[in-house]
Amino acid sequence: MDLAYTEEEEDFRARLRGWLAGVLPTLPPRPDPLDWPGRRAYDTAWQRMLHDAGYADVHWEAAPTLRLIFLEETERAGAPYVGANFVGLLHAGPTIAAEGTEAQKRRWLPPVLRGEEIWCQGFSEPEAGSDLASLRTRAVRDGDAYVVTGTKIWTSHAEVADWCELLVRTDPAAPRHRGITWLAMPMDAPGITVRPLRTLAGSAEFAEMFLDEVRVPVDCRVGAENDGWRVTMVTLSFERGTAFVGEVVACRRVLTEVARRARADGRWDDAVLRRRLGRLNAEFAALWRLTQWNVSEAQLRGSVPGTGGSVFKLRYSHARQELYDAAAEVLGAGALDLDEEWTADRLSSLSYTIAAGTSQVQRNIIAERILGLPKGR
Repeated sequence: MDLAYTEEEEDFRARLRGWLAGVLPTLPPRPDPLDWPGRRAYDTAWQRMLHDAGYADVHWEAAPTLRLIFLEETERAGAPYVGANFVGLLHAGPTIAAEGTEAQKRRWLPPVLRGEEIWCQGFSEPEAGSDLASLRTRAVRDGDAYVVTGTKIWTSHAEVADWCELLVRTDPAAPRHRGITWLAMPMDAPGITVRPLRTLAGSAEFAEMFLDEVRVPVDCRVGAENDGWRVTMVTLSFERGTAFVGEVVACRRVLTEVARRARADGRWDDAVLRRRLGRLNAEFAALWRLTQWNVSEAQLRGSVPGTGGSVFKLRYSHARQELYDAAAEVLGAGALDLDEEWTADRLSSLSYTIAAGTSQVQRNIIAERILGLPKGR
């Protein structure tokens, strides 16, 4: 497989790089990380700038390789990340683009691209985290609406969202993977209660969400009734396959900064630390090549990432944790200072072996779908 970029792709990179160089110095200061309304305003304003410059649709209309270049260049330039736009741009949007009707695409995709609407993810439940298919939130058909009752947890960006990509059980009698439906739920519907959850790092980008007979129009269903598990696999393939791409670039940048700091404070003389950083450098270089391979495969498959995303997600989650453990070693006592950027990132990295499917789930997917091993009994 040829992993080299074409002349057209390199032209796209050059245009994007030039635009970033001109626009980034004009941005206002970033808001306090704990100010989610402020972050929403900042992130959606950035998305609008991307839209007006012609880069907004790169996450689902552009070829996967251009998406890769976009994420690589924006991260290297220090541009704002998708932030509050994360679910809409990288999960719900690509899913609707792949599985939605033409009317659904016209309704939901343009507002996300223009930075007008924010989405949250309502998948996990208190007793359905790693085993997502055991979810219990019920949706009962009542005329032209589903009446939804249940509880969601770790609902990303629920406190500032306009829409929620929601998994519900529409047929309790069906085998658990076959009675699930994927809905787009308006967050201003009566019966929704959102309670923010504060993380170890002090932020509150997640929430509990309580649903008490919330009416969701039937035309907000993406895919067929009871076919939501298949649609969910499309969502998760984007989450595991391409959503973390920009973060690999960020980790390579952080690794360079950690090595620079180690040289400055004398810790570079520790041969064990040098070997550790060298191995991480090789690890992230390999992950970047794996990313290119996954993106190339997605292009051949019609822009939907395959199971290679699970290989990437599994290894990346652990490599990220190892990177920030090494950063803590370089910081020494400073690793306990929450004002240190690496300290907050280290705390955040602890969730990566759980988020987007636990490492145990990824190992099962790799074993069964890639290696062809039998299912456990």
